[in-house]
Amino acid sequence: MSASKPTRKPTGIRQRHGNRCKRPASGCRCPWQAEVYSARDGQKIRKLFSTRAEAQGWRDDARSAVRKRTLRAPTSTTIREAADAWLEGARAGLIRPRSGDPYKPAAIRHYERGMRLRVLPELGDQRLCEIEREDLQAFVDGLLADGASPALIEATINPVRAIYRHAMRSPSSGVAVNPTVGLELPTPRGRRERIAPAGECAKLITALPQRDRALWATAIYAGLRRGELQALRVEDINLPSGVIHVRRGWDQYAGEITTKSGKDRKVPIPAALRAPLAEHLLGLGWRDGLVFGTTSADPYSPTVLAWRADRAWKKAKLDRITLHECRHTYASLMIAAGVNAKALSVYMGHANIGITLDLYGHLMPGNEGEAAGLLDAYLARDHAAGVG
Repeated sequence: MSASKPTRKPTGIRQRHGNRCKRPASGCRCPWQAEVYSARDGQKIRKLFSTRAEAQGWRDDARSAVRKRTLRAPTSTTIREAADAWLEGARAGLIRPRSGDPYKPAAIRHYERGMRLRVLPELGDQRLCEIEREDLQAFVDGLLADGASPALIEATINPVRAIYRHAMRSPSSGVAVNPTVGLELPTPRGRRERIAPAGECAKLITALPQRDRALWATAIYAGLRRGELQALRVEDINLPSGVIHVRRGWDQYAGEITTKSGKDRKVPIPAALRAPLAEHLLGLGWRDGLVFGTTSADPYSPTVLAWRADRAWKKAKLDRITLHECRHTYASLMIAAGVNAKALSVYMGHANIGITLDLYGHLMPGNEGEAAGLLDAYLARDHAAGVG
């Protein structure tokens, strides 16, 4: 009877016991190390896990990734170096978000600011491929403990997410696992946006200085974003056809940019907007160029515009409203008027109807009693037509 072959111990996985580990019979909590060899790099790729099963799962995936040349040995690139490279690529349009459109200049500035002020001082010198989710979670928890708002924490983590998404697409980065996945972030509390009632809109506009009325009327009755108002040109307004062509936005540093969705759109001009626009354009002499102006020294700069409006509304004893809240007011008015969600999504320049429904679905009719009443009325009309 031949002797049985000895059981072969699995290679590439081992438990790393510390000096103080007594290795009790029930098992210890020392980490498990998995490793694979990268012939292309001439070195091993190692990673620690809390359980043997996790180590085995990673090793199986890593061996396959090495064979497919989608995983390489860790590099010495730091978070700071990766951030600099990412920002350079984003500014050049070589690195883009999931939509495929270039990052807007304002988004790049916000990302750079968040990295410079909060991420890099804490994590900048650590290697990109060695950051664990636990490291980022501790960083997030520290921000929260220091009094940072949920919105600020979200804005801080967003550029880190973007950097790791880009790194995951590059085998040479040495990043095998995205540490931003599964982070627990505090939930921002939604800020209550003001929506002006229909009867108040005309009062708000009338209380303004004459030169400002057309801009605020366009914000309330056409729903353009602030940058779209600043970039609006005389040739974009077609009063005979009753439409505004929204073709571009505005950035305070970069100047004219594409719209937020990257697409042009047409917005209908209601009667409440036609008169203020016509009067304003007549005052401009229908010249070519910007309708409302853009520079900080211009009377239509956002800061000066808001200051004049606040002063006028306070004098008229009206509650103030912002340009962004005017956009919400426009959506509310259109929904109350019966405009369907798809058309509203197009007029507002949303990338898809889902955004419109998420933002304004609560304003749309549709409670159970009303829905049943609408269906009953339809069925009754259909039945009456059939009988007739």
